[in-house]
Amino acid sequence: MFRLQAKLLIAATALIAACVTINVYFPAAAAEKAADRIIDDVWGPAAEAATGDAQGAVFDEFDLMTPVRLAANNVLEFLIPSAQAQVDFDIDTPEIRALTASMNGRFKKMEPFYSSGAIGLTGDAMIDIRDRNLVPLAQRNTIRQLVDAENKDRNALYKAIAVANGHPEWEGQIRDTFAQRWIAKASPGWYYRKGSDWQQK
Repeated sequence: MFRLQAKLLIAATALIAACVTINVYFPAAAAEKAADRIIDDVWGPAAEAATGDAQGAVFDEFDLMTPVRLAANNVLEFLIPSAQAQVDFDIDTPEIRALTASMNGRFKKMEPFYSSGAIGLTGDAMIDIRDRNLVPLAQRNTIRQLVDAENKDRNALYKAIAVANGHPEWEGQIRDTFAQRWIAKASPGWYYRKGSDWQQK
C-alpha cells in the first residue's frame, strides 16, 4: 500500500511539473507592446505617425503571423491557466535604457539613408545597406560604421530583453517580434527585405 501511494505521489508530482512547464509560454502580445515602446523611443513620434499603426502596415507574412500567434496564445491561456501571470515585459533596465538611447542618438544620422533607400530593414530584425550607390563616396565609410553599430546594439537589445525577463531562450522569439514591428512601424517609402528581395513600403 505504501509503495502504491509513493508511486502515485511521484506520478502526480511529475504531472504537475509537466503542466507548469507547459504554462511557461512566450507572451507574444506583451512582446509586441514592449517592442512598440522601444521602437517609438528609438525612432520618435514621426515614424509612428506615418504608419497609422498596424492598418497602414505592409500586408505580408510578417503581419499575418501576428494574429496567428496571438490566437494560439489565447487558446493556450483558455485551455491551460497560466502558472506565471506575466502581463508586461520588463524593458526598464539600465542596459536596455542605454541601448535604446544609443540607437535613438544614431537615428538622426541614419534617417536620411532610410528615406533615400540606401539602407533598409531586414527580416531578422537588423538593417543592411541596400544600395551603396545612393550614398556619396565621402559618406560610405560612415554609413557602414553606422550600420555596424546599429546591428551591434540591436543584437545586444534582444538578448538583454530576454535576460531581463528571466528567459534567455526567448531571444529568438523576441527578435522575430521586433522584425515584424520594425517593418510595420517603418515610414512609407522605406525599404525592407523579404527573403532575398527588397521591397518598398
